[in-house]
Amino acid sequence: MKTKITELLGIEYPIIQGGMAWVAEHKLAAAVSNAGGLGLIGAASAPPEIVREEARKCRELTDKPFGVNIMLLNPNADEVAKMVVEEGVKVVTTGAGSPSKYMSMWKEAGVVVIPVVASVAMAKMMERAGADAVVAEGMESGGHIGSTTTMALLPQVVDAVSIPVIGAGGIGDGRGFAAAYMLGAEAVQMGTRFVVANESIVHENYKNKVVKASDVDSEVTGLSTGHPVRCLRNKMTREYLKLEKEGAEFMELEKLTLGTLRNAVIDGDVVNGTVMAGQIAGLIKKQQSCKEMIEEIMTEAEALLGNGGRR
Repeated sequence: MKTKITELLGIEYPIIQGGMAWVAEHKLAAAVSNAGGLGLIGAASAPPEIVREEARKCRELTDKPFGVNIMLLNPNADEVAKMVVEEGVKVVTTGAGSPSKYMSMWKEAGVVVIPVVASVAMAKMMERAGADAVVAEGMESGGHIGSTTTMALLPQVVDAVSIPVIGAGGIGDGRGFAAAYMLGAEAVQMGTRFVVANESIVHENYKNKVVKASDVDSEVTGLSTGHPVRCLRNKMTREYLKLEKEGAEFMELEKLTLGTLRNAVIDGDVVNGTVMAGQIAGLIKKQQSCKEMIEEIMTEAEALLGNGGRR
């Protein structure tokens, strides 16, 4: 399937892997890129030298395009932004702020810039700043979320900007892809589905929790603090929500989650750790290779779109 995004990024399929902290490292990114999508390395709060090493390792595993996701609240964001240029990375996605101050540097280096947005206003701002495309991410997604659903957000962003729009949040199969495409998306970004990929370094306990999740296992913590996070319910979320209901201070709540994403992803602590996953987790029932996932999604999507969206 050829779209404006496949042409812009030089990829075979309009599928982008989310830049998930602790999850999106070089092996997963390379596997997605080798399968015809766009793999991303999640810089998160990692030191610049670690991100540089990840980019180099990814390049050893693939000759296809890949990108780096930069969280702009990261104290190391300035250095990571420069590193992207120095290492010849050709795609950057951004979150948690505006990448305006890096735009001229990236543009001069030929970097494609794709901010993640959760509102029409932010999408317009990113277009004015020079973004090549935007990811419209609905609140169904895992991790830090906005307040608007994908089905409501995506078509409004498509109507508001002239640059290509990528749909994200609650998309996990060919039906989700087809729905996003019908709403005007030129590609989709998926995170939770790739968490359970064979090539993902995520601990087996975490993968199993996603695979065994039901439709009601998704929980949102931090609504009272203004920093909502979607994850799968466990002992940690129950404790967090209890404290939140009792009016606990922000720092007390933060202390409860400090280091818990790493504990879940790397150590497999899915009881006290933060198991970030989107609402679509209940739909994901098996582990596969990235190639199998992408081919399955595209086959289903193309059949649906060719049949007017009907199964």
